[in-house]
Amino acid sequence: MTFTGFNLKYPEYEVITPQTGNSFTVRSLNVQEEEHLKGSLMTPQKITDHLNRCIYESIVKKPAAIKDFDSFMKGTTLKDRDALLYGLYHISYGEIRDYDITCSSCKKEYPVTVQASDTFTFTQYPGKSVLTKIEKVELPVSKGVSAFVRQPTLADEAESMKGLASRPNANNEIVTETLIIAKFEEDIPEKTSANTYEDRSDILDAYLTLPARDKRAIYKAYRENFGKYGVELKMKSYCQYCGSEEVIDIDLVSAFFRVLYSV
Repeated sequence: MTFTGFNLKYPEYEVITPQTGNSFTVRSLNVQEEEHLKGSLMTPQKITDHLNRCIYESIVKKPAAIKDFDSFMKGTTLKDRDALLYGLYHISYGEIRDYDITCSSCKKEYPVTVQASDTFTFTQYPGKSVLTKIEKVELPVSKGVSAFVRQPTLADEAESMKGLASRPNANNEIVTETLIIAKFEEDIPEKTSANTYEDRSDILDAYLTLPARDKRAIYKAYRENFGKYGVELKMKSYCQYCGSEEVIDIDLVSAFFRVLYSV
């Protein structure tokens, strides 16, 4: 008999995105989708693109404003993606298995297993949507220079990774750090208007020259206005070697790709 497909319904899970307040319903991954994701472990840009597409293709119900993949990318923040990835992980796998923890006391590594739902906390943005919010930060050391901080979308991330990929000093970590900066402005006393830097390459160059205190001021403003709204996966564990207590922030992307290779 030729196989024509099972008559089955995948498990589903509703996710409310913490920063845009959208309601999505995602379904469990299947084996074919897992295999496709395994092939993305080559470059950070490819991993991110495959993960975004995997999440989008798992969505079975979405808001009217999200009509296609492009509108999904433009209307979903990085913090929203964390929530969607949590929902996809939770409905596909349930528990986080063999998550490796390095004890801060004895420095030995040990694995833990925990129900994903037991680690989950959610903080909703109090406004309608974070996408229209921009926060001006006057830098404490670079006098006359202001950074304009935002919450980046998936489209912002994809554009920056693609546009800065060829830059020798643009590693993935630096590109990710600068995503929260919409622009820099520099007031010039003898000019009636400020110098404005909005090109991603210019923003990267400017960011790399900042004094350390300025960088910290930018990230403080980001956390207070944007970063604290999202999902967190924290767990408490006790070292199996020395008994020391640890409170761990679980890296869901790492856990997600680890489970793909587990049996």
